[in-house]
Amino acid sequence: MPMETEKRPAAQKIRGFLHYPGWLSPPEQRALRDDLRGVVAAAPLFSPMTPYGKEMSVRMTSAGRFGWVSDRRGYRYSETHPNGSPWPAIPPSILAIWRAVSESARDPECCLINFYSEGAKMGLHQDRDEADFGHPVVSISLGDDGLFRIGNKTRGGKTESLWLRSGDVMVMEGDARLLYHGIDRIAPGTSTLLPKGGRINITLRVVT
Repeated sequence: MPMETEKRPAAQKIRGFLHYPGWLSPPEQRALRDDLRGVVAAAPLFSPMTPYGKEMSVRMTSAGRFGWVSDRRGYRYSETHPNGSPWPAIPPSILAIWRAVSESARDPECCLINFYSEGAKMGLHQDRDEADFGHPVVSISLGDDGLFRIGNKTRGGKTESLWLRSGDVMVMEGDARLLYHGIDRIAPGTSTLLPKGGRINITLRVVT
């Protein structure tokens, strides 16, 4: 059943990104958290290695046809977890969010799940490993607040930042699809959704 949107918050635009603050209610956030536990049970979180041999501070896993992995061979999509098993299916609760905020005619093929513990961050980067940039990237935040920074289509220049809070949804599309972006820091203790704290970011993409 399609997600009801009548009572959802309107989008706020920042540098072309569409930010939906508080899109998910607290009960929806808890239900989504519980669905993610099933994904992690099937595909455990792992600590990816950059091609330069440095372990990333973010732990991750995926659902869908493809997952995102990184090691000495580079950044790429893979149809299997580093342990060799296929990724679990994307939960219907997550697909419902994509269908509600995305204008794409296709469902996502990759649901990347990043876990940020205290002190974890993600440097400025572009999402450009996909075959067709005409499809949006949809990001869902759960747990502690994360300071999200948006840059430009090339490195350098002025950036803007905003705090993403639990239940927020962000859509990157159109001219904003290839802007550099990242997470500078996490604010510990700003949410009680995750018993041990931390932030979960779910990112949905069409890959092929």
